[in-house]
Amino acid sequence: MTTPNSTLRAVRMGLLMSQDEFARAIRDAGLRAGQRNDASKRLVQRWESGATAAPRPVYARALEVVTGMPIESLGFAAPVPLARVSDDGEGGHDLEDSPVGIPTASSGPSVQPTTSRGNYSGVWLSTYEFYSSGRGETFTGKHYVVLLQHGNRLNARSLPGASLNPDSPLTLDLQLDGNTVTGTWTEQTASEGYYRGARYFGALQLLVEPTGRRMAGKWVGFGKEFDVNTGPWELRLMDASTAKETLERYSRPPQ
Repeated sequence: MTTPNSTLRAVRMGLLMSQDEFARAIRDAGLRAGQRNDASKRLVQRWESGATAAPRPVYARALEVVTGMPIESLGFAAPVPLARVSDDGEGGHDLEDSPVGIPTASSGPSVQPTTSRGNYSGVWLSTYEFYSSGRGETFTGKHYVVLLQHGNRLNARSLPGASLNPDSPLTLDLQLDGNTVTGTWTEQTASEGYYRGARYFGALQLLVEPTGRRMAGKWVGFGKEFDVNTGPWELRLMDASTAKETLERYSRPPQ
């Protein structure tokens, strides 16, 4: 009796994709990588039902691109064969398809796979809300930020011209611990804006959703009267690429 892959189904639904749209995205990812695949709605159904325990390497790589998650985190019941490099015994190396954790005939003891947190580098939409006591209204701050991951450290900087309020750069310095992200934020307000160039900073804690494409939580910081305020904060993945052309495309005010 097969066990349905509810994790993959939840990830797909979190991306707001039908099975047909998901298959099309996997095909497109393969084409962009120069590794064409024949993903179809029927194949996605087989993955989600558990009828196919693990995708072939060409599909595994495309799945990682589409979901932004490592293949080990997508709920497949069996190890996924991935291309690996091994010693060929003649001073060089060979490329082989070998399931993670399962030794080949010539290899040594099995090495058990470790669970990967994934890589959160990419362009994210940062959104927070704050109440302005001077204006008696609640406002929303939005920035496109480029986030870079180094181990368990996440550093984000707003892209040029990529905020609702011009000349209002934002920086985030965060640490990842499981599905919890904790750190600090700093924003330099626009010199010609309402806050006249004031620099604000504070703490931030977010929880990462299972899809790895959204983080949500709260910020804490001081106000103009030196009282401590708080409010909601969200980071939503827009593009896993940090290529120059991607950063240029998001160097604009969010909608």
